[in-house]
Amino acid sequence: MSLLSFFAPRRAAPAARTDPARAADAATYPSVDPGLAAGSVDQLLAAHEELLSRIKLCYGADRATFEADLLTSVRNFADFVNLLPATADNYYCEVGGLFRLGLEVGFYALQGTDGHIVSGRSTISTRRLLEPRWRQATFLAGLCSELHRTLSHVVVTDDRGEEWPAYLSPLTSWLQRRRSKRFFIRWLSGAQETRALGLFALRHIVPEQTMQHLATGNSVVVPQFLACLAGVPQYREQSILAELVKRATALVIDRNLIASANRYGRPILGAHLERYLLDAMRRLITSHTAWVPNQERSRVWYGKDGLFIVWPNAAAEIRKLLEEDELPGIPKAPETILEILLGAKVLEARSGTEALWPIAPPPGKNVIEAVKLSSPEILLSGHLDPVSPLEVALAVRTQPKAREPAPPSPQPEQLSLEVHLPTPPSMSAPERQVVTDDGEILSSECSDAAHDEAAQEPNNEATLSEPAPLPVFKLDAPMRLNPRVRDALAAAIDTMNGDSKAAIAITVPAGVFVSLEHFKRANVDLPVVLRSLAETGMAVGRDSSRVDTVQHELGGQSELGFVLKPAFVRGLDPADFAPAPGG
Repeated sequence: MSLLSFFAPRRAAPAARTDPARAADAATYPSVDPGLAAGSVDQLLAAHEELLSRIKLCYGADRATFEADLLTSVRNFADFVNLLPATADNYYCEVGGLFRLGLEVGFYALQGTDGHIVSGRSTISTRRLLEPRWRQATFLAGLCSELHRTLSHVVVTDDRGEEWPAYLSPLTSWLQRRRSKRFFIRWLSGAQETRALGLFALRHIVPEQTMQHLATGNSVVVPQFLACLAGVPQYREQSILAELVKRATALVIDRNLIASANRYGRPILGAHLERYLLDAMRRLITSHTAWVPNQERSRVWYGKDGLFIVWPNAAAEIRKLLEEDELPGIPKAPETILEILLGAKVLEARSGTEALWPIAPPPGKNVIEAVKLSSPEILLSGHLDPVSPLEVALAVRTQPKAREPAPPSPQPEQLSLEVHLPTPPSMSAPERQVVTDDGEILSSECSDAAHDEAAQEPNNEATLSEPAPLPVFKLDAPMRLNPRVRDALAAAIDTMNGDSKAAIAITVPAGVFVSLEHFKRANVDLPVVLRSLAETGMAVGRDSSRVDTVQHELGGQSELGFVLKPAFVRGLDPADFAPAPGG
């Protein structure tokens, strides 16, 4: 290069006028994916040394026991996930986010075991044997709770484009064998959350000796541990382990989202809540009486056109159940819950602008609003009893609204014209219609003469005096009443509509007396009957926590029973009865 060309002005000078903000964006978001630098297991453990110290302190064991019980699995977990983020653009989306998420969920789940007695029905010696195993299993379940994401949400490749075989080898070991110092991530769009996939990677995390140790002397720790990882609900017994992990997961994710919103802007809030909403729906359909499919006043209706859930009534019960679980960040508005479930493809919208479906469930055929599940098996797969769909379609086809005509031009005064129409052959009297000048019918009535003629015509049907119908008595119980108690009580109230000598329920000054012998014949336990009536406040009692039993003559014999409040019997007027004790 010549001396003159060195001092000559360069053509690259316009680059000096580049906006500094654009230059910073170009450095932050390069046009070519730089990938992530692979870290070693020791580097990951050193970066979380403080959190590991807190876990050891919470576990309450010496160094050797802590390393054998927990730290070995933690090292294996770091070896498997390396510096993978947990999500693409949501919670724990930073480098190493998945490892951090596992440690924090395991720590808070382990911390929650201090306030719970897991094997409460066992003897003291059995609990002493199982308590350390429950604590160890709870931490490992929290550590591996999001392990399924490595198999379903992300594809990892090395610098030569080879894909990581996640089912066969941990990521760190695979990168070392490939002698690759960097790896690249591709997130799968629309990936479904399949928690059971984490079981296939569990053998890389938890050693076989640890699994055998957890199963020694019991047959419940390992099944509940695996059920928690697979996301399988335990309907027949309460799983404290799963509850602790679920609560810890919601806590750490909610805290991370708040911190991310303060530092990086507003993330996609609520994207992690669909799992808890869906779990609540599955628990309600198996345990809540109002969620029994295809029952009168049920929240769930299953027809040949799909499965529907009455909305927003169901949203309040879902929110109440999750609030009882003390999960943070649960939305309170039904619209927010609906938006989350629609975004997760759990629900199917009626159209691009309408999410709710009008349905007409039997027997009343009243049109109500409901949401439609994209697949009935989402809820019915975990139902204990098979549910058959109704033979009718539930959705109501509404006619599109006719296009309204343009409003007429304003007039100073609207005139009313009286038009006499000729009498059609099917009419028995001339008819008079009053219409406006734009054609709108204001009234339609018969003339006075027609009224006189109609009054003079004999009407045999009208002259026949029909007896007034007898009142029909029917149970009107709250939805939360025990189903077996409801059926037996409804049958007792129904006997009031027949022969009084055969009735097993009669009216008394304070309400309706029902014999307890009827429930014995129906194979319903009397403590269940009295407790259900006390919880719903349906029976007369001195206080709200108990039901008073009384003796009354029924069918010529003295029977022991209770007095049902008249407000719960359709066909009775509560004003005709004496007030119950205590108001």
